[in-house]
Amino acid sequence: MSATLAPTAPEPPAPEADARRRSLATVPRWTWVLGVLVLWVVLWALTKGSDTLVLAGREHTDVQRSLGDFRDDVLASRGDNPVIQLTYDLGAWFTSVVDWCQRMLSVPDFPRPVPQVGWLGVTAVATWVGLAIAGWRIALLVALSFVSFGAFGYWADAVDLLIVTFVAVAASVLIGMPLAVLVGTGNRAVNAVTNTVLDIFQTMPTFVYLLPIVLFFGIGAAGAVVCTLVYALPPIIRIAGHGIRNVSETTIEATDSAGQTWWQRLTKVQLPMARKTIVVGLNQTIMAALSMATIASYVDGPGLGQPVLNALVKNDVGGAFVPGALIVVMAVMLDRSTTAASEYAERAARGGVDLRLRRIVLAAAAVPAIVAVYLSRTYPWAAELEDPGWTPRVADGVDSFFGWFTDTFRDLTQGFKDLISAVLLDPLQSLLAESPWWLAAAALLALAFVFGGLRALVPTVVCIGGLLYFGLWHDAMVTLNMTLVGTVLVMVLALVLGVAMARRRAVDLALRPILDAGQTIPPFVYLIPVLALFGPTRFTAIVAGVVYAAPVAIKLVADGVKAVSPSTIEAGRSTGSTRWQEITKVQLPMARASLVLAANQGLLYVLAMAVIGGLVGAGALGYDVVLGFSRSEEWGKGAAAGISIVLLGIMIDRIARAAAHDSTTTR
Repeated sequence: MSATLAPTAPEPPAPEADARRRSLATVPRWTWVLGVLVLWVVLWALTKGSDTLVLAGREHTDVQRSLGDFRDDVLASRGDNPVIQLTYDLGAWFTSVVDWCQRMLSVPDFPRPVPQVGWLGVTAVATWVGLAIAGWRIALLVALSFVSFGAFGYWADAVDLLIVTFVAVAASVLIGMPLAVLVGTGNRAVNAVTNTVLDIFQTMPTFVYLLPIVLFFGIGAAGAVVCTLVYALPPIIRIAGHGIRNVSETTIEATDSAGQTWWQRLTKVQLPMARKTIVVGLNQTIMAALSMATIASYVDGPGLGQPVLNALVKNDVGGAFVPGALIVVMAVMLDRSTTAASEYAERAARGGVDLRLRRIVLAAAAVPAIVAVYLSRTYPWAAELEDPGWTPRVADGVDSFFGWFTDTFRDLTQGFKDLISAVLLDPLQSLLAESPWWLAAAALLALAFVFGGLRALVPTVVCIGGLLYFGLWHDAMVTLNMTLVGTVLVMVLALVLGVAMARRRAVDLALRPILDAGQTIPPFVYLIPVLALFGPTRFTAIVAGVVYAAPVAIKLVADGVKAVSPSTIEAGRSTGSTRWQEITKVQLPMARASLVLAANQGLLYVLAMAVIGGLVGAGALGYDVVLGFSRSEEWGKGAAAGISIVLLGIMIDRIARAAAHDSTTTR
């Protein structure tokens, strides 16, 4: 009896069952992906066109009507709502700061018919600042940039854009650096919450948060500063926090042993050692702020975005090109200045700069700068720069070029559009948007689990639930289709050009400035020629998204491939591998993390153009947002579309991150 009650060891699994489990665990991921897709296609063929949750153009769900009612309630309570009063007071403060700076530098300060400091004085002071922080090369770049603003007749607009940018960047630094310290020194829970909020900010298209910003802050300078601030804040928090978090542990432990406080550790060790990374974060924040120039003009924000938008309303490519190019000039100036200032300060700290000679040079250079300020306050010719009339000639030349280009290559571009539509766009849209909602949702959940396990499945469940709740499922699937196709095109460009840049320095030197310009030029500037080439279709939106996203992805691929160890490449060459084998068997596999990051960023950047695409006939969620922005009765539907775009972005981002993490841990 006791023998029967004694615990017994479990029987070993049968060899067949154990082998079956091992074989299932070793099935390649792409086999499971293919299985899910095949099953999806089979069920789609049997059920397509049913339960697609298509919402008619002027139809609204209860949730969308509730969002519209919320807007109406907020507007009705502006007089006694403390939150609205607080945001309006904050907006009024931003407006007063911008207005004071404008009267000082760019617009007449009545009764003076000119600003307090005219163009000559502003240019001289800016040049002196460039000399002080980074040396004579940057001083020359700053001087030429400021002269170009006046020479093309956009002095006031350019200075207004600088004012809005610097006010927004200053607020970003004041808010972002404490949060970056929190991210860099906080625990995992704090980082998780912060990263989620930043993800929402970065995946939310700019048009989407214009709706609540106008509601809570009004239009004009206040709305422009706040929308620029929201877009420019995440880079400095992420990048500076990353730099602080990655300061050497041994260095921190060594200084902690001396009995330093938390504040001393932060100010004497972590911040100084993370200075380079913090400057990169500041640089990216400035670039993000400048990229909002045209978007801010939609809320009557001052700056170069206004002439860009005014020209594009009239389909004037040349008229939009000149102020758009000046935005690029401004971006290059600020980018090179911040980078060079960091390098110059580090060289000075190491004794590489003769500080006595530097003080003498700065003192000597200050004299003509002060004289220039005096002249600009005294004489009209130094206060207002006469327009030499270059802009019309340049605009006419640009119009002639684009007219020739579109006439010459229209057949080629139309053929390319038809090919991509037939091979990628139409089949994938049919699968996503014409599947019953439950089938598409189940397939997306299955793919999320295959790619990233539970790390991807849980956020995908939440995001899909949100898409269904806000009632724009069909439009979301159409937007997802355009995003995926755009990302495929981005990655093709990234692989071809990124590898070429990594392998040939001449290609890198030639393409870097073009990619820098592509990242900073307002999307609206290249939207018109793209529209002329492809017409008002969804493909136009995809091409605009590709142009917007490709520079980031190309740079990431190029830097990742370039970082592959030369010894590893030499080892491959010693075995007699061809150039193609070297690229496909060594460099790309070794740069796999950069490729995944490039695909992730490409997806998010293409998705960020969804609303712009809604302006050129793409329809779907982008059109819903634009409609909500332009018609008050559609505000609820526009808000629901904006939230849906954010949910799509978070879902894509989480699946990509989980897939990258899962791949790294299983290698």
